[in-house]
Amino acid sequence: MTVHRQVTDLIGNTPMVELRSFDTGRCRLLLKLESQNPGGSIKDRIGRSMIEAAEREGKIGPGATLVEATAGNTGLGLALVAGAKGYRLILVIPDKMSQEKLVHLRALGAEIVLTRSDVGRGHPQYYQDLAEKIARETPGAWYVNQFNNPANPLAHETTTGPEIWAQTGGQVDAVVCGVGSGGTLTGLSRYFARVAPQVEMVLADPAGSVLVDYVRTGRIGQAGAWLVEGIGEDFVPPIADLSRVRSAYSIGDREAMQTVRALLRQEGILAGSSSGTLIAAALRYCREQTEPKTVVTFVCDTGNKYLAKQFNDHWLNDQGLGERPVYGDLRDLISRSYREHEVVAVGPDDALTVALTRMKMFDVSQLPVLEGDRLVGIVDESDLLLAVYRDRGAFERRVAEVMTRKVRTVDHRASIDDLMPIFDAGLVAVVNDDEGFHGLITRIDVLNFLRRNRLQNVTQGATR
Repeated sequence: MTVHRQVTDLIGNTPMVELRSFDTGRCRLLLKLESQNPGGSIKDRIGRSMIEAAEREGKIGPGATLVEATAGNTGLGLALVAGAKGYRLILVIPDKMSQEKLVHLRALGAEIVLTRSDVGRGHPQYYQDLAEKIARETPGAWYVNQFNNPANPLAHETTTGPEIWAQTGGQVDAVVCGVGSGGTLTGLSRYFARVAPQVEMVLADPAGSVLVDYVRTGRIGQAGAWLVEGIGEDFVPPIADLSRVRSAYSIGDREAMQTVRALLRQEGILAGSSSGTLIAAALRYCREQTEPKTVVTFVCDTGNKYLAKQFNDHWLNDQGLGERPVYGDLRDLISRSYREHEVVAVGPDDALTVALTRMKMFDVSQLPVLEGDRLVGIVDESDLLLAVYRDRGAFERRVAEVMTRKVRTVDHRASIDDLMPIFDAGLVAVVNDDEGFHGLITRIDVLNFLRRNRLQNVTQGATR
């Protein structure tokens, strides 16, 4: 076995596996596991390529400061290499990125500047514009600029493409790519144009991105919003060469999330959200073919950065992407349903320290107190604080001693309007009626509901 000198030597030469449990029509669908790079994503390749190119060209030297705008994974690739080489790294990241990515980046030593994800180019808080400004105002800083850096596609032209060609024995008919910066698609297009021009380039794009329409019409339309991270754009990146794309698929968030969750269940592969977009598009392409083909796409990054998002049923429900039943009443607003065994609760005889631990673990500020299936009270952060502030030993007191017994309850058939007085009183709504306890409704639950159903006239009552 080979012993490598440093972790960056492990970038590239990622394995490939055949997708066997999905309907791929007459095609063979292969996944290149870029999640096996040391930083967990395909962006390790460009992180190393762009930094080493800047070194060769004399743009950076010992102790340099690097600045970049990133959706997360390019930042991780840069941080991995920058840390090994002793560079300072400042990353500007849109605020929709997963907490796991942010924690990982900070642990690698990167300095994070969070900015808005709901603004476009030209806005001072747009992540690329802000990164360029920071680089301009930081003495001696180098703006990496992955969207316009030729070393980005070069990484894929010189490493990813040759690896795919070798791993398939030259038997590849199509490659399905997404576009974040455009480096992967551009680099592979250049490689296959030279080595095997018959290989078809296929674009996978999140619904809401402008790139599919651009490929089909040559025009850039109005961008929408999407939850998938790392791919899709509201503009055509300068380094993105889409000229060899012959097929393009727009994939909605729901399809992407369902695909990546099925990939884990059926194949045991833990992949990020953009991989769901790519694989869903590749499956559509495969099923449309009338002749057998070998198709390659990517597991772009590991799914362990998204455990709190696409693999979290509560997060999916909050985004309107879950599979929970729809009742047409207040039960649709409950994020943790007692009937579906999702409620986090305590018993009246539990210690206050148990209640605090559960609040912290599940990121909630109040808990129903249940005796069997019967609701007997509710305990919140204020109850705990008042009980233990002057007596630290009070953490061992019973929940029943401090809980609120006079609970404001509503029938599940009530109107959303009936919740407002409860919230105005600083309380949480408890849905408890002749059918029993259903769960709690908080202000954030109502806000999530209204966002999912923002075209609904909520003054007429609950869901319809």
